[in-house]
Amino acid sequence: MAPITVVEGRRLALSNLDKVLYPATGFTKGEVLHYYATVADVLLPHLRDRPLSFLRYPDGPDGQVFFAKNVPPGTPEWVTTAEVPRSEGPARMVLVQDLPSLMWAANLVTEFHTPQWVIAAPEEADRIVFDLDPGPPATVVDCCRVALWLRERLAADGIEAYAKTSGSKGLHLLAAVRGASGERTSAYAKGLAVEAEKAMPRLVVHRMTRSLRPGKVFVDWSQNAARKTTAAPYTLRARAEPAVSAPVTWEEVTECRAPGRLGFRADDIAPRVQDYGDLLAPLLDTERAPEVP
Repeated sequence: MAPITVVEGRRLALSNLDKVLYPATGFTKGEVLHYYATVADVLLPHLRDRPLSFLRYPDGPDGQVFFAKNVPPGTPEWVTTAEVPRSEGPARMVLVQDLPSLMWAANLVTEFHTPQWVIAAPEEADRIVFDLDPGPPATVVDCCRVALWLRERLAADGIEAYAKTSGSKGLHLLAAVRGASGERTSAYAKGLAVEAEKAMPRLVVHRMTRSLRPGKVFVDWSQNAARKTTAAPYTLRARAEPAVSAPVTWEEVTECRAPGRLGFRADDIAPRVQDYGDLLAPLLDTERAPEVP
């Protein structure tokens, strides 16, 4: 039987705590749950009110990895769910609103992926995202150069950008906005990706075509579409090691000279939160978000 844990008055059966999920480091499921409990205060505000897509890897990244968008079977009745409009018809999805729900979801072993809108206003984007993906031999160092250019370009339109690692090879750029649809933010983001490619043709590509990408940074603007999702801040990733999509300072981006400088694992995050707080907290201040030009 799985041990029963009580989290804020909710009874949770947490299973297979000794199971090694990250063979490269021996990181166990119990450590995954401990990590999420530790970062809950900074993670939860970025999940709250957003219908979640789960990228599940119950047997570790080398086992079966699959996307789950609908409410999983056996979801406790106290976990918040909501009906979400989809092109193929409405679906019911999970909202992780509190610590018990987070620990229940973490027990499923999942990456957390969120859309760029909240459930109260699915037709209005509240953030813009750029996924900077390096095509080898390009690395995150090259992504940092592109991120700095995009940061300045967004600032020229009155939009303040924040950065986090993807938890893989690249970098994510995020900015809070208001008053626009996913179509509008996608068009704006694509325009900036095209501008970046014109400004840095040897470094940047804005099209997904694989053959164009070796040695360049693909500026993926497509995750602004209402139906798309992006790995949430602080989520663990299904990689060989317990890598995290970790917020970073602009100073770290500016000074990045080697790929290892911007790689963070689960045990790096609590000390960073202690030092910096939540570097992405300004994204949550929707009152002050600018409109998309």
